[in-house]
Amino acid sequence: MQKITPCLWFDNQAEEAANFYISVFKTGKIGAISRYGETGPGPKGGVLTIEFELAGQRYLGLNGGPQFKFTEAVSLSVDCADQAEVDYFWDRLIEGGGSHGPCGWLKDRYGLSWQVVPSKLMDLIRDPVSGDRVMAAVMQMGKLDVAKLEAAAKG
Repeated sequence: MQKITPCLWFDNQAEEAANFYISVFKTGKIGAISRYGETGPGPKGGVLTIEFELAGQRYLGLNGGPQFKFTEAVSLSVDCADQAEVDYFWDRLIEGGGSHGPCGWLKDRYGLSWQVVPSKLMDLIRDPVSGDRVMAAVMQMGKLDVAKLEAAAKG
């Protein structure tokens, strides 16, 4: 059993978001759903919480109201095997009103920040000879480009 489960606070779109994320990751599933009762604060019968899983990681979506919004201070990082995966996740997570950010970051339509990152990036950045060149390349990109990162590493 997973010891720590991220809880994602939505205004009232937790179920919609969970279904969207499952459609993107394709290995996810919906778990238990709890609903508001008579005491609210949401409408009776509306979704209070929804458990869902993406690529083996459990999450809890909470419809808590408009008091809190997502910020870039917390993001979910997607480890991508190659450029095709980077392209797929970047394009899918941005669908429906998301926004591009710098350095492989984006916000989805719910305002949740994601980092779409090729697996080899950290090894390239850690290299004492070429790491600075790779990081300089990252700083110039929106969606990360594996071929350009590898070229930066080679000098």
